[in-house]
Amino acid sequence: MSSIRSHIIASGSYLPERILTNKELEQMVDTTDEWIYQRSGIKQRHIASENETTVSMAVEAARKAIRNAGVSPQDIDGVIVATTTPDNTFPSVAVSVQAALDIPVGIAFDVQAVCTGFVYALSVADNFIKGGQLKRVLVIGAEKMSSVVDWEDRATCVLFADGAGAVLLEAREDSDGGILSTHLYADGRMKELLYTNGGVSTTGQSGKIVMQGREVFKNAVTLMADAVTAALEKNNMQPEQIDWLVPHQANSRIIEATARKLNLPMEQVVLTVDHHGNTSAASIPLAFDEAMQAGKIKPNQYVLFEALGGGLTWGSALVKI
Repeated sequence: MSSIRSHIIASGSYLPERILTNKELEQMVDTTDEWIYQRSGIKQRHIASENETTVSMAVEAARKAIRNAGVSPQDIDGVIVATTTPDNTFPSVAVSVQAALDIPVGIAFDVQAVCTGFVYALSVADNFIKGGQLKRVLVIGAEKMSSVVDWEDRATCVLFADGAGAVLLEAREDSDGGILSTHLYADGRMKELLYTNGGVSTTGQSGKIVMQGREVFKNAVTLMADAVTAALEKNNMQPEQIDWLVPHQANSRIIEATARKLNLPMEQVVLTVDHHGNTSAASIPLAFDEAMQAGKIKPNQYVLFEALGGGLTWGSALVKI
């Protein structure tokens, strides 16, 4: 009996032209470039213009992934978008991407798991492919986090940013590569650690980000390491067999702590938080695409994705390119 695996055949990304530096933030809130960098590792971030939306950024990232794959939009039968900042309450960002790219009738929906969203969306798409229901699926992480940032809160406004990343998954039979396993978790009892103080059924507005930074940091290091361990154990692998760690780009200190738990040198960690900031669900595909376009990640290498986000949600995915 043949087995089907989901392979990442291409990636693409989009970043807004506007760059906001730490020096500029010094003029906006009571902070310093040194304070921001020491605590987060961020030097600059991209901020969308008024006429740039989650949909428009997702479309551009998806268009590049399709072009890099050398396929036609007509060859795609599913679109899954991970986002916490949709253009509209409904319809989903995914159906807008489907329409903009002239992708045929098929599944199209959004997944909301905040910063873990891309890993969740990847897992959902993988299961559709392994079940034989879909052959090619666009998985996109896209966020306009600047729209939910309180620009007077110096603890959070320095962290978040905008952008979109996409991968195209393709079904392949009897392969030893592709997505090897995904591991998803959530614990709603910790939802007060990171949330927005509004929503359509409460305030009628999306609200702004509220975060207990110290508690998020403490849980992030432990829970992401647990998710990584789960992926390794599932595939009977040792940490030294991992070629690349592509983590959610929340904070360089969290990323470094996770790498230490894996005994993985930072040279094998894709780090983009310094120039991308925290783009929530977009951060992993943005980082992955940057590494792919730079020629760092190569065929037959093992890549580990891991993330933690509001909810709290967390998870990992192990992929052989």
